[in-house]
Amino acid sequence: MAIFKKKPQSELSLSDIILPEHIGIIMDGNGRWAKKRGLPRSAGHTAGAQTFRKIARYCSDIGIKYLTVYAFSTENWRRPKEEIDALMRLFKDYLTEAIRDFKDDSIVLRFLGDRSAFSDDLLALMDENEDESKDREGMVLNIAMNYGGRAELIKAMREIAAEAVDGKISPDDINEEMISNHLYTKGQPDPDLIIRPSGENRTSNFLLWQSAYAEYVIMDVLWPDFKEKDLDAALIEYAKRNRRFGGV
Repeated sequence: MAIFKKKPQSELSLSDIILPEHIGIIMDGNGRWAKKRGLPRSAGHTAGAQTFRKIARYCSDIGIKYLTVYAFSTENWRRPKEEIDALMRLFKDYLTEAIRDFKDDSIVLRFLGDRSAFSDDLLALMDENEDESKDREGMVLNIAMNYGGRAELIKAMREIAAEAVDGKISPDDINEEMISNHLYTKGQPDPDLIIRPSGENRTSNFLLWQSAYAEYVIMDVLWPDFKEKDLDAALIEYAKRNRRFGGV
């Protein structure tokens, strides 16, 4: 994947383009941001959380209908315990604030991933956020926590296999729609655009099935430094792409 480098000024503005319906963001670069400043990695995660709040609201304000952010992967458990503990505290603080802060934004919160590894208090906050926001009519904000694309597909395959064993379906019934309906994003459109700050050229196990035809924009800015203007640049780059979906 080629890195999209920001230009000082674009010939297009948001008012000139059709916005994607669903954006995914791999929030990458917190640790490197902190290291460059001689700070602990936890400081990078705190700064990244502030950027997340700002960008989520901005997406809602400009009319994005679905935003999925990669907050914590199934592989992130391999990190040092002190970093994981700091992240869990940060998640708890954020979810406590989100119950209040996103109320006026009419944002619907959903959580993607395996929740079984989280503490009871964090699970209760996740449930409360989803329950409090379920009747709102604004942007759907998916927060991927303990999420991995491969793990998601394994979960889907096991559920479908169980239905086959029970005689509810036959192997010939299995199609793309059935698989999609067993994913965490059931009922949502696939992402049109996935943005990865930090310049890394990897999908990192993010929305593997759903991103089959997503456009990727890789940007050379660390996530805590990501601004609204960077999102605008990614959206304009996306608008320039010719999406053929395998056609001519």
